[in-house]
Amino acid sequence: MNIASKLPDVGTTIFTTMSQMALDYRATNLGQGFPDFNTHPDLISLVSKAMQEGYNQYPAMAGYPALRQAISDKVLSLYGRHYDPATEVTVTSGATEALMSSFQAFVHPGDEVILIEPFYDSYIPAITLAGGKVVSVPLTPPSSDCDKYTIDWNKVEAAISPKTRLIALNFPHNPTGIILSEQDLDAIERITTGTDIILLSDEVYEHIVFNGKKHLSLASRKSLAERSLVISSFGKTYHTTGWKIGYVCAPEALTVELRKVHQFAVFTVSSPMQVALAQFMQQPEHHENLSAFYQDKHDLLLAGLQQTRFRPLPSEGSFFLLADYSRISDMPEIEFSLWLTQEHGVTVIPVSAFYRDPSAPDSNHQLVRFCFAKQDHTLNAALEKLAKV
Repeated sequence: MNIASKLPDVGTTIFTTMSQMALDYRATNLGQGFPDFNTHPDLISLVSKAMQEGYNQYPAMAGYPALRQAISDKVLSLYGRHYDPATEVTVTSGATEALMSSFQAFVHPGDEVILIEPFYDSYIPAITLAGGKVVSVPLTPPSSDCDKYTIDWNKVEAAISPKTRLIALNFPHNPTGIILSEQDLDAIERITTGTDIILLSDEVYEHIVFNGKKHLSLASRKSLAERSLVISSFGKTYHTTGWKIGYVCAPEALTVELRKVHQFAVFTVSSPMQVALAQFMQQPEHHENLSAFYQDKHDLLLAGLQQTRFRPLPSEGSFFLLADYSRISDMPEIEFSLWLTQEHGVTVIPVSAFYRDPSAPDSNHQLVRFCFAKQDHTLNAALEKLAKV
């Protein structure tokens, strides 16, 4: 049978490959971007209670009303923007479905979508399926003068054309761990004012920001919020990535179109978990204390890597940290990551995997991504092995 693939360039991802290798070589896996510990027992109890109380049928298409209200209240408290829970908040099947539904709702064949490279791997397939064209704008990689990636907004502005439909942003950024400043919001405001460009803001790590800094959501600026789909994830916030529950906050006109796709993509998501999350959110300390929780893990990994031949780059947010391995090897990033798993029993992800062409010289800066959303004994076991590299 002759099958014309709609995604001919999509195969087995490096994430699947590295996870399988971690199993095959019994490696300590710091590549997987999810916690190796359980969620809060109170949240699990609330799910069980909701099931026993009969919340086992379809909830409202846009999400359980009490959960949408809780989301609206939280966003207002944190960012000063009120989203009407009835018409401007939508609960989705994880942030991935939120992204897919957003691209499908707003990107038409021939439209251009600007992505900041490196970027999360689901963006390009979603844009491709919508018939859109990806326009990549690379971040400036770390150097001897600056130990983090930086963004040149003049390059983003130069990439805008009459066909630009949407700009996708992801901060705190996966994989680089950088966050937005007020100057960044000023720049985004400047380059989009007077246009019809939609902003898709992937903010799933909004509650994981370090060193006393605050996450600056696009929802915090009126002019940006009015053109933005702001996406977040309960999986990242409450250590429940397997539940696949996220949400989108957007103005009513954007939400109407988003829900048209969401309705036929998944219709709605798990009832008892939505009920439980609505109740659990009444205790804001769970998200308020998350940065401090992950700061300890970040600092443990950072200090440990500083005792090795790796050169770790401090993270500003997310649960990822990059490290330079140029004092160890001149191998391309993918080859180095495979070698590290095979020879030293620690699995990481090459940063080049987040570029359109992972093999290109401009995609390889001798950097790998470590995930520190792990139990301390997992991090210490990895550090013990890395000290021998």
